[in-house]
Amino acid sequence: MSMGLKPEDILRHKYIPKHEVLTDEEVKAVLEKYHATKEQLPKIKLSDPVVRALKAKPGDVIRIIRESETAGQSEYYRVVVQD
Repeated sequence: MSMGLKPEDILRHKYIPKHEVLTDEEVKAVLEKYHATKEQLPKIKLSDPVVRALKAKPGDVIRIIRESETAGQSEYYRVVVQD
């Protein structure tokens, strides 16, 4: 694993933004908001250390919340795919 962290520790690392697996209802709302399909979302691989720590499965949608001094908070969405 990158950075020599245990899977459960990587989610608390100061350089890793918050990641969370969305519920089906949240996914539906995001896709409607952006007029998109899951296939159109950027991808994140199943082997990604954070994805593994979250125990996400292919097809899950992950919200990534990044903090920024200038932009405040930004949300990004990724769909989990096989390697």
